[in-house]
Amino acid sequence: MSIWIFLFPGRRSKGNERYVAVGDEPFLQNYGDRFHPFVIGAAMNIQAALTKANLAGEVKVVVPCSFDTFVSESGRPSKGHFRTDLNKTMIELLTFLSKHHSPFFVTISPFISFQQNKNISLDFSLFKENARHHNDSHRTYKNSFDLSYDTLVSALSKIGFPEIDIGVACIGWPTDGAANATSSIAETFTKGLIDHLHSKTGTPLRPRNPPIETFIFSLLDEDHRSITSGNFERHWGVFTFDGQAKYHFNFGQGTKNLVNAQLVEYLAPKWCVVNNNKELSNASASALEACSTSDCTALSPGGSCSNISWPGNISYAFNSYYQQNDQRADSCDFGGLGLITTVDPSVDTCRFFVELQTSHSTSAHEAYIFLRIILLLACLFSCLLGFTW
Repeated sequence: MSIWIFLFPGRRSKGNERYVAVGDEPFLQNYGDRFHPFVIGAAMNIQAALTKANLAGEVKVVVPCSFDTFVSESGRPSKGHFRTDLNKTMIELLTFLSKHHSPFFVTISPFISFQQNKNISLDFSLFKENARHHNDSHRTYKNSFDLSYDTLVSALSKIGFPEIDIGVACIGWPTDGAANATSSIAETFTKGLIDHLHSKTGTPLRPRNPPIETFIFSLLDEDHRSITSGNFERHWGVFTFDGQAKYHFNFGQGTKNLVNAQLVEYLAPKWCVVNNNKELSNASASALEACSTSDCTALSPGGSCSNISWPGNISYAFNSYYQQNDQRADSCDFGGLGLITTVDPSVDTCRFFVELQTSHSTSAHEAYIFLRIILLLACLFSCLLGFTW
């Protein structure tokens, strides 16, 4: 069971901690019930420790819940309810949260709702004014966020917690790995979300009562993230893996914008591509093997590299494996089918990346994690403060 601490500098006199999060979406449907028996006990233990340390008034224990924790088969918010396998656990969790005046934290995913529900349009997901509205009795919904949010409000009300505070633990829009997952669409979504939250209009079921906190997901792309839900799962980042902003927006703090990571050091400008002078009948099998341990999600239908033809897609797979293995010469072998080149094979929107530079004693993956930590701290200190209401 993982534990996350969200830091908010300068908000509390006794320290920076604001929330301790128990688990990372432990009720995700893909997990089954493997974590159900442990979550409440873990939360109680942490609460007891905070109380003993006289921090219970400063730090709140929360359990981030996944977007599929609550459902509405009809698509109408008024029919929202928690999954039947979670009813008992949710009542226990919400009783605990209410007792300690902690909010209910949840992921809201307009992108996944758009993918899974043919009745939800892209414009409706992106807060576009010309989007077709959805009606639920006398209530009118102008965007997907409000629709999902009020579905949760209804679910909470049905089990006796209509007034509990809600925090949005994760919300974002991916930029690759699927159709309509692009940087330009993600920018439109993020700007629309921020404008909507800053308006403080709330939702039809909670007018003038927006979420108490909203966290943009995610800081950086994660090339080892599970793709069970889709190949887009590795591309939620506002920044690329090397700390470059994919698009720009501000958090309502005047002219402040995202800042690219500076002085990033890369390995030599070399790439691994397919050797066109070789017999390539087995090249596809080699590419599949390369993709089994490296990230090839940009090749997915609708992805940034989905339009490159064979054997360009083979080269992309070879290079992903080559870079992940720190450009070792033997990682561009592939039975003699690989060729190391100094000519950048990137095409249009399809970027053949070069791995980050590391010391002899540090792996590329460790350097990537280090960069993520640095950027995370910078982001928390300079940006996320604007999302507390």
